[in-house]
Amino acid sequence: MGTGTGTTATATATGNVEVTPPDSTVIRTGAFSWLFPRRSALVAVALSLVIAVITALASFASSTGMSFTETVQGLFGTGDPATVMLVQDFRLPRIAVGLMVGAALGISGCLTQTLAGNRLATPDVIGVNEGATAAVVASVVGSSTGLIGDWWLGPLGAVAAAVLVVLCAGGAGSRGYRVLVVGIGVSTVIGAVTDLVMSRENDNTAGGVFLWTVGSLSGRDWSAGTPLLLILLVLVPLALVAGGRLQLLRFDDDMASSLGVNITLVRALTLALAVALAGVAVGIGGPIAFVALAAPVVAGRLAGPTRVPVIGSALTGAALIAAADALGRVVAPVEIPVGVITSVLGGPFLLWVLFGKNDSTSVSASGKA
Repeated sequence: MGTGTGTTATATATGNVEVTPPDSTVIRTGAFSWLFPRRSALVAVALSLVIAVITALASFASSTGMSFTETVQGLFGTGDPATVMLVQDFRLPRIAVGLMVGAALGISGCLTQTLAGNRLATPDVIGVNEGATAAVVASVVGSSTGLIGDWWLGPLGAVAAAVLVVLCAGGAGSRGYRVLVVGIGVSTVIGAVTDLVMSRENDNTAGGVFLWTVGSLSGRDWSAGTPLLLILLVLVPLALVAGGRLQLLRFDDDMASSLGVNITLVRALTLALAVALAGVAVGIGGPIAFVALAAPVVAGRLAGPTRVPVIGSALTGAALIAAADALGRVVAPVEIPVGVITSVLGGPFLLWVLFGKNDSTSVSASGKA
């Protein structure tokens, strides 16, 4: 029979009642059972195919005028050495780094939105991205080269900003609006300090830093991609576990506690994961705007309201970054940084989020926005 939440209930031989979401299938093997999410799995497959197409198109997107034939020869290593080096040593690693940065931002946004119960509570709004940016910018103070500092400074700055926001907000509890408002204030202050620091630098340094602060994958290769891949291999499984726990936090605190959830621990660890993912992404790709906002919203609409779309957000974020970076290489005679493209596209999307109807990602189960 149907239940009020859109799930289906069936009686077992022992008289117990099993509740199964309408988008899932129960798979049993002996004494073990698994709730297979049909809709989420189909969405993941579809998004993977989209990423494959975007990656193929991005391989041919270039502002250098390289032809389709030359690109194919470079991919297979049969072209001239300069073409092979350009495609295999620069373009392909850049695409891979962009996919991983997008995945990290997507997951981070998904965790923070679900944790705060508000679609606007993303790392770029609550000050995490600004903290990571400030830490990297501080590393080039006094430099005459304009080269960006080590990427690992991003996570350190992100953690510092997150701690400041949580302390000022009185904890990362269920009042997501307080974290959001405090985060906006902290983000504004940190951004102003970063701009002040940049204004005191020479033109060469300020120009190089500015390109990175708008979000750019230019020059990113396997030296940045390899540690990012290793970090994601550790953090993504943890984020999946956190997503499962966050589903229970959509109920009120008393209900979640009765289900065996340590609310304080889950919130703290989830926030730490989100901050780490955002900090690494910003440290490598710069503060690319709106991806952490858009990816979870799109993934949630595709996968439905019954689950926290961690995998869907990762795939959507990867697709958005790869598409925006490829678009920035072909829409103008000179390359446009990926952060500029996402900002231009993100403005209308933000209006759609603000004026669109509320769903499970915008309002928490307790009814607090």
